[in-house]
Amino acid sequence: MCGAPAQTPDLPAGTNLDKETVIAGRVTAGGEPVGGAFVRLLDDTGEFTAEVVASATGDFRFFAAPGEWTLRALSRVGTGTVSVNPQAPGLHAVDVVVA
Repeated sequence: MCGAPAQTPDLPAGTNLDKETVIAGRVTAGGEPVGGAFVRLLDDTGEFTAEVVASATGDFRFFAAPGEWTLRALSRVGTGTVSVNPQAPGLHAVDVVVA
């Protein structure tokens, strides 16, 4: 069982965006959400750091440090990759399109 928080658009109670860096978004294909996709967080060298399963509405979330990250989504309809580079704490929204 995955120890990650439930993947919803709402942040968990007590999340302090002044101190925490949150990378969150949605997995989509053709503009529609893709639920159940595996979303991987890779560091700036391409090394695996974490993985969550997107919610039924395609939502995912990672708590990470500022820096260069890659998100890779693997789903039944395809794969997609996007880079994100949060430079400070806060909520950093990024969607991953799979094809």
